[in-house]
Parts: sequence; C-alpha cells; structure tokens
Amino acid sequence: MLKPSEVHIRAESLSHFLPVIGEAGWRALQAHAEQARVRMAGHTFWHVNSTARGGGVAEMLPRLLAYVRGAGVDARWMVLEGTPDFFRVTKRLHHALHGSPGDGSPLGATERALYDEVLRDNAEELLVLVQPGDVAVLHDPQTAGLAPALVAVGAIVVWRCHIGCDTPNAEVARAWEFLAPGLASAHLTVFSRAAYVPPQFSDRAVIIQPSIDIFAVKNQPLTPDVSRAILARTGLVAESPGTPAPVFTRIDGVPARVSRGADIVRLGRAPAPDTPLVVQVSRWDPLKDPSGVLRGFAQLVRDNPGLRAELVLAGPAVTSVADDPEAATTLNAVTALWRQLPHALRQRVHLACLPMADLEENAAIVNALQRHAAVVVQKSLQEGFGLTVTEAMWKARPVVASAVGGIQDQVEHGVNGLLVRDPRDLAGFAAAVHTLLCDSDLAARLGARAHELVRTRYTGSRHLTDFALMLDRMDALLERPALDFQGEVQAGVH
Repeated sequence: MLKPSEVHIRAESLSHFLPVIGEAGWRALQAHAEQARVRMAGHTFWHVNSTARGGGVAEMLPRLLAYVRGAGVDARWMVLEGTPDFFRVTKRLHHALHGSPGDGSPLGATERALYDEVLRDNAEELLVLVQPGDVAVLHDPQTAGLAPALVAVGAIVVWRCHIGCDTPNAEVARAWEFLAPGLASAHLTVFSRAAYVPPQFSDRAVIIQPSIDIFAVKNQPLTPDVSRAILARTGLVAESPGTPAPVFTRIDGVPARVSRGADIVRLGRAPAPDTPLVVQVSRWDPLKDPSGVLRGFAQLVRDNPGLRAELVLAGPAVTSVADDPEAATTLNAVTALWRQLPHALRQRVHLACLPMADLEENAAIVNALQRHAAVVVQKSLQEGFGLTVTEAMWKARPVVASAVGGIQDQVEHGVNGLLVRDPRDLAGFAAAVHTLLCDSDLAARLGARAHELVRTRYTGSRHLTDFALMLDRMDALLERPALDFQGEVQAGVH
C-alpha cells in the first residue's frame, strides 16, 4: 500500500518582508493575510506534490507554506508515494505538456491503469485527513488524478500546473486527454502563463507566476570570499590561501558549515578562484539541454581561442529526486559527449552532481556557485518558468537564457539579461555568453536591473497576495454559474 507522507512546516513571520516591500506594501500584505485567515478559519490549506526534494515546486512549497502558516492559516504539505513505473508515466506526461515526446512511450490504457492505481492508494490516506471545506492544491500531472476523490468528500480542489507549452501540439493534446478524467472535477486551475491554459479550462483558470524566497538559504547574502570557500570545500574551485570557513546560516538562524563534496566529472584540476565561470544549475533533464550548453560552450572556445573561461554544469545527485527517472540517463549522455571533446576542451568543462543529503547545505552550495559565476545560463528547450533564472537575477548575475516559456516573462533582452531566440542556436548562445564575459560594465548593468525586477515582482510577498486573491476567485466560481465565466482567462492575480 502506497501512502503519502507529510512534510512538517514551521511558521515564519510575514514581518520578514517589511524591509523589502515598504510600509504601503506591508499594509496591503497584512490586509490580504487577514482576508485569508478569516476565509480559511476552521479549514486546512493542503498542498500535494510528488517529491520533497529536487525541482522548483519542492523548493517553493516549504517556504511559501511557512509564511502562510505565519499568517495564521493552517497550511500543510503532503508528498505522494509512487512507484518507478508511475514516475516513468508522469515524466512522459511532463514532457508531453512541454510539447515533447520524451521517451516516446504510450499513454494508453495500461499507463492509465497504473497511474490510477497509485493515486487510489495515496487517496485512501488523504481522505482520512482532508475534511469538507478544506482547500486542496494539487501540483502538476502526478497529482491530477486525486481530484475526484477529494471533491467527493467535500474538499475544494485547485490544480496547479507549473509547466506548459507556448505553441500546443499533438503531444500537448495527448497529455490533456490523459489528464482530463481527473481534472474534470477540479474547481479551479492555476497556470504560470496564459499561453499554457487549454480551452477546456478557460472558464476556471487563473495565472499565478512562481516566486523565490529571498530569505532562504539559497538566496541569502554571501560575501565573495565565503562563496569561494564553499566552492573550494565542495571541490568546484581550487582553494586559495587565507580562505575563510565555508559557512552559511541555516533558516533557523544557526550557523552551519558546508562539509560535503560534489561528485565531479573533470579532467585535471579545479578552476582557479579567479577563473570566469559560465554556470548552468538545473535538474538533469533533457529539456534543460545540458548537452546543448556543452556544445555551445565548445563553440564559444573554438571561436575565441584566447578567452579565459570554464563551464560548470551542475545538478542534483541523480539518485536524490524520486519523481525524475531520466536524471541518470541524461547525465550519462552529457558525460559521453564530454568524453568526445578534445583534451584541452575537456579540461575546461566540469560536470557536478551536488550533494542532497542536507538540503540547506545543497542550497548554500548553489547559492555560492550562482554568486561566483561570471555568467549564469539557462539554455532550456522548454521551460515552465525557470526559477534558476530568477535566483541568478536576484543575485544580480548577468543571465543568458533561451526565449522559451516563463523565461520570457522575466528576462527582457538587453535590459536585464540576454535572450537567445532559438534555443538550438549554438552560435547565438556562444555570442551572447561571449558578450557578457567581455563587457563587464554591461554585465553589471544587466545584473542590477535583474535584481530590481525580482525584488518587485517575484518574491514571496507577491505570491502570498496571489494566494489570497486565488481564494476569492475560487469562491466566486463556486457561487456563480460556470456559464458566467465562459471564455475568460484571468490575465493575472496580482
């Protein structure tokens, strides 16, 4: 019997946001918090997803729900349990919603039966906990099939889709057909972009963009020397004399030390501390195109033989993310491509699996790597939103990214980063990276503007306000006939 597990969340005060949003913003946030507190009195705000570690959803939920709890709302997080075959099917759905065939496997009756069986097991435990009037937010394809059972016991069900495709195709249609039986029961759906909303949900969809927690370990301030110390301890850069302790502050305020090293594929030594690094941090997923980043960097080096820069492709340890069965295959493909490079080029490319045993230690390593990077890249072929881009922008790093999905909502070309219009354009990618490596003034200007954009649009205070407004929208849909909302897609919940 498969059972979901609860991840316990400690409340965090909303007062953290006061210095960032100012008095007017603080008063508005308090008003929305009070509104949500009254609306949810006596009920629980459930969130259900498929993994507690790895990926943007698992990072966003604990911090957002901590602030929801700090606002006086009983918010709880459940992580469903699945089998390898179940996660193979849901990964296929993940690709299909991006418009990609993935491994090309079918989404037929056999896959439907497997999917339903796993969710039926998980639902048995959830139905003991969820009470009439509770709000259950189900995240992504893995959870969609839970909706009918939760609605049947009187819960208000919201399905939150963090992925999508700007130009739907047959694969996208195949995914929606598979998910339709479960989603027919959902009262409300939430998407990151209006372009992701299929016509069948237009009468019950809102747009809520993701956010980062600027107070989390991954985004807390680090001085350059401490960043280098953390990276030296992890093995990502060479140690230099006088390096301080590789320390960070845990979310509970307790100082901690990075102790674990990364598992790194490289030829020769770690980069010197002053070597400019081109960095992509992402899951080992073919849609993140790590192989394309490697090819693009190889072209950059060939086109600019005197350029002094090295590439770090970093992702989580491949055994650490339960719902991503493709990670090892993707990493193996990148490693095989790396082995085909000339000796001199292999010396300048580092493939790093970051330790995940301690999630806050992992966050500190990612923080240090992004802050130390000369250029942060995200050359995704498809992207739901791209929180690694948001993280780099918060750290005022110059970004080169593909003009796909939610990345386009964050990066304005030439204003706060550089966009590559065709994600498969290696020459364009290499040229953009070269521009930022060689023009430090431009890189600094783009980074400063990027930081300000994140401060005003992509922090937890805005996301929490969106949650409160989502509850309003949900209540309106429950009170008024669905016919009143035909053809309506809300442009935003800001």
